[in-house]
This record gives sequence, C-alpha cells and structure tokens, in this order.
Amino acid sequence: MNKQVVIAIVVILVVLVGGYGGYRLYKHFKRVSAPAPVAQVTSTTKPTATPVANNVYKTATNAKLGSYLTDMKGMTLYTFTKDKPGVSNCTGVCLTIWPAYTASSAGGTLPANVAVITRPDKSLQYAYKGMPLYYYNKDKAPGDTLGQGVQGIWFVAKP
Repeated sequence: MNKQVVIAIVVILVVLVGGYGGYRLYKHFKRVSAPAPVAQVTSTTKPTATPVANNVYKTATNAKLGSYLTDMKGMTLYTFTKDKPGVSNCTGVCLTIWPAYTASSAGGTLPANVAVITRPDKSLQYAYKGMPLYYYNKDKAPGDTLGQGVQGIWFVAKP
C-alpha cells in the first residue's frame, strides 16, 4: 500500500475516532511506520550575533587627542559639558556655533552606545553614551578639531 494512502487513512481514523483515542492511534502508527533514526550531526561552531552596521559614527585618531568620534564623512563630533545624559542644553545662538548632529528618525537599529534624543525644539539628535553630539562651525574639513577645549566646556567625543 502506498505510504500516502496509509497516512490519509490514519488521518481519517484520527478524525473519526477523535479525542485521546485518535491521538493514541496516530502515535502507534508513527511508531510502527517511522523510518529508522538518522544520526544527528552536532555543530561545534557557536552562533554569532549579527553586528549592527554602524552608519552613525567612525573613529579617528589624532596624535595629540588620541581616538575620537566623527560622522561618516570624517567631521569631528563634540560633547558639551553643560549637557546631561539624554538632554541637550545647547539652544539658540549656541546651535549656530555648535550645530547638533541630527538624526532623520528615532527608529531603526543603532550601534551600541548610540541613541537618538529629542531636543527642546523637537528635532532629533544623536547621542553617544547618553551625551548629545555636535559639530563645531569652524571645523571645515575632515580631521579638523578646532573645537577641542573651547571655553573649557567643549570636547571631542571619545569612544
């Protein structure tokens, strides 16, 4: 008898008998007609987490400053000591000198230590380890770090 026909008959019997009795009949059939077990191969490699693509920042190195954060174009990112984690206190004229490193949305998967915060004006800004990130308007080219130490309250963002 064809295996598909036998399975169809068993399914019909399970439906007709119903309940636990049908289930026992189904289990009996599976035990009797089950093919011989195949040896299982166990993988020795551990699954790895897929890293999140970092499209928010890069790191750069300067002999004087060491490692610091830049945007994807290489422009230096800064932190403001008057900010608190998750809160930007740079508004008004401050923002013309220190433009916020803005995010287009709050959704999506972000790299470790990166968050998107909502500024007082409701725009979105990237933060690293909770601290909002900014540019300095006098930095004109990738690698410029002219904002380092300005007024003792602005510093390159450190990884």
